[in-house]
Amino acid sequence: MSIELDATTYVHAKPATAHSYILPAVVDVLDNSFQEANETAVFDLGCGTGGAAAVLAAKGYDVVGVDPSQDGIAKARTAHPDLPLEIGSGYEDLSSRYGTFDAVISLEVVEHVYDPKAFSATIYDLVRPGGIAVVSTPFHGYWKNLALAVSGKMDDHFMPLKDHGHIKFWSPETLSTLLVETGFEDVDFEYVGRIPLLAKSMIAIAQKPH
Repeated sequence: MSIELDATTYVHAKPATAHSYILPAVVDVLDNSFQEANETAVFDLGCGTGGAAAVLAAKGYDVVGVDPSQDGIAKARTAHPDLPLEIGSGYEDLSSRYGTFDAVISLEVVEHVYDPKAFSATIYDLVRPGGIAVVSTPFHGYWKNLALAVSGKMDDHFMPLKDHGHIKFWSPETLSTLLVETGFEDVDFEYVGRIPLLAKSMIAIAQKPH
């Protein structure tokens, strides 16, 4: 496809600020889903500078990752030279290139993509039958949006003037629909950062049928 993912320029190779509240929940999901980390293959779609991949690799997971940002991957290779992190897009046939994995994680990425159905299909193809997809994105629900509107923080939240910003705003219903229509089932959600009604992000955990 001619559409490309956001090619962000990164300031550093440290985990993103959002990872401070997202990654612990993601680690718990993986630990609860698989018996042995060192026997579990994880693909990080939209790995950025490799912060999340490095955390999972340190816990014993076998991690591979791609990101469309040349700057991000350059910083990832410098900071984490032992990790297989490469330039790649969620619109490519990544399963032909890398195979399939027990889990695919994609953290704070789906809100940036122009064609989420193609992106979700790529995730589906990367997950082994019986495996899981773990997809996080900023949470949008009625009470949170109402609080943003009442407090006058809509512009700060949606960041319309920021280059390569968010272009899709997901609710649990719409993200669940996307994943189910792709072929996943049993979609569950966890809410992180603040109380659930005002959560900063939500994490969808979706099962690929055997």
